[in-house]
Amino acid sequence: MNSNSRHEHYTPQPYDPYAEEEPASTWFNSDGRRPQQQGQAYDDGRYGYQQEQYQEPYQDQQYQQDPYVTQIPQQPQGRHEDHADQPTYALRTVQYQQVPDAEPEYHIPETPEAGWEMAASRRRAWVSRVVLLCIMAIQAALSLRLSNTAFQDEALYLAAGHAQLDHLLNGTELPRDYAAYFSGSPQLYPVLAAIVDAKFGLAGARTLSLFFMLCATGLLYSFTRRLFNERAALAAAALFAVLQSTVVMGYFATYDAAAVLLLALTTWIVVRTDRAPVIAVLLAAPFGVLAVGVKYASALYLPTIVVLALLTAWPHKGGKAFVRMVVLALGIGALLAAGMYTTDLMAGVRQTTTDRAHGTDTVEFLLEQTAKWGGLMFLTAVGGAISYVRRSRMNESPLALRLGNPGWRWRALLGLVLCGTAVLAPAYQIHLGTVVSLFKHVGFGLLFAAPMAGVGVSRLMGAHFRYPQLGIMLWTAVLCLGIQQADWRFDIWPNSTKMINAIEPHVDSKGEYLASTPEVPVYYLYDKSSHRQWHSLFGMEYKDAKGKYYGGDEAYKAAVKAGKFDLIVLDGLTNPRVDDIIAAATKGNSHYRLLAEIPFRNANGTSEYRIWIKTS
Repeated sequence: MNSNSRHEHYTPQPYDPYAEEEPASTWFNSDGRRPQQQGQAYDDGRYGYQQEQYQEPYQDQQYQQDPYVTQIPQQPQGRHEDHADQPTYALRTVQYQQVPDAEPEYHIPETPEAGWEMAASRRRAWVSRVVLLCIMAIQAALSLRLSNTAFQDEALYLAAGHAQLDHLLNGTELPRDYAAYFSGSPQLYPVLAAIVDAKFGLAGARTLSLFFMLCATGLLYSFTRRLFNERAALAAAALFAVLQSTVVMGYFATYDAAAVLLLALTTWIVVRTDRAPVIAVLLAAPFGVLAVGVKYASALYLPTIVVLALLTAWPHKGGKAFVRMVVLALGIGALLAAGMYTTDLMAGVRQTTTDRAHGTDTVEFLLEQTAKWGGLMFLTAVGGAISYVRRSRMNESPLALRLGNPGWRWRALLGLVLCGTAVLAPAYQIHLGTVVSLFKHVGFGLLFAAPMAGVGVSRLMGAHFRYPQLGIMLWTAVLCLGIQQADWRFDIWPNSTKMINAIEPHVDSKGEYLASTPEVPVYYLYDKSSHRQWHSLFGMEYKDAKGKYYGGDEAYKAAVKAGKFDLIVLDGLTNPRVDDIIAAATKGNSHYRLLAEIPFRNANGTSEYRIWIKTS
């Protein structure tokens, strides 16, 4: 027997792994089908062949195919060398099962409509918080880089705070009736700032303001996120953080920062309790009234907060939102009435707010300054309001299309209230004709317009941050303006260090002194003199030794001629006209001699301190 011949009982099966390979042309035609052999039957299925007998020619002999059995084939008997070339059989064979002719069913899984969830997630919340912290860090850095000695308003409130503390703790008589002309309660912010100043100095009092403004930025983010979404909230906080008013008030020891914080907190409570029971809105009333107590001008923004109580609850409560608005208005009104009639602050309210003297600044000048200090952010807010009225959906997910959104009238009213609040203070100061404190009041209004500005930035960048460069360019422009304007603002008053060092040896608790800005030496030399010893250049009354009465400019001339003041300090900036009158009265006057001329430079140019001391 030929050693290479196959054994009679073996016929290769189509899926036998030990069958000899044949050329590919005998297995597959061009159409991918196996050729049918003579005596061979196969089905037309995709997965198996029928187990039928077939004939296969092999070496001119016809072999009958044995049925395929699932067992170990019987090994041939005989001499070992006769079967040395026989193939090796597996110890275990696999039974091939018949596969049905039917086509298999494929089930394509459903593809989600969106690749992210619209619901708030912990990851997204933490990412937003990290970005917010970065924004607040930039805000803090911009404020802390500012540097100068105390401005006259800072010096006034801190000195008044120390006087109030002495009055409360030791019963010392107040040197002046601060409540009669302060634009905020002297018992609130000045006392708190004086406590910090006594421990940490002017830098500590300014850092307290920075803390207030950082908290206001955080609250702005929170209630903007509640109104819209995280992206709008971050954009609103980023713009607000770099405004001139925010940067300056963040390192300015006045009650403005405290008032901004209280207004932001009141607004946050109103927005946060939009789904809570109606009575919960009264939690905002004490903080709104406290904001007015800290700074009377804060009352200008309370109507906006009251209307927000209606708008924020309307989508959830419907008609009950009107009850919510009325409850908040009554709560605030009752507390304000109680505060006015139990304190003596009405004189200060009338003098600094309701009956404030009109200035001479023109409408064109005030509009120009307002546009310079907040115009870019205001335009962004207006653009955001218009886009929000046109399209309410704030989420990029397609699922948001099926959500119920407030109607366009509600959206228009919300945009009008928020953006309109930004023009209240400029409009009032145009009515008064004065630019005093306008840069700070612009920031008060932009606190309320900031949410719409955040919407504007979001729409500017587009869905999925399609145009991030536009948002970056806008923010960079606001940042550059804020830095430049804040630097200029902190440089408009002179550094008083050399002046204080020059006059300190000549100041005691018995003399009388005249200064362009008496608040500054009162603050720095508080342990040597009191406020009642110092006189300013803004109105004076004088009665000479013969009992003759003088007022205004004549009072200054007569007092200097008589040698009333032990020290005179003029800066040439605060009231140049009266400076010239007093300087002329010292010429040829035997009572005074020029102690020092100290030059200084500020944002407006150069000038000098002129100091006269009484000789006899």
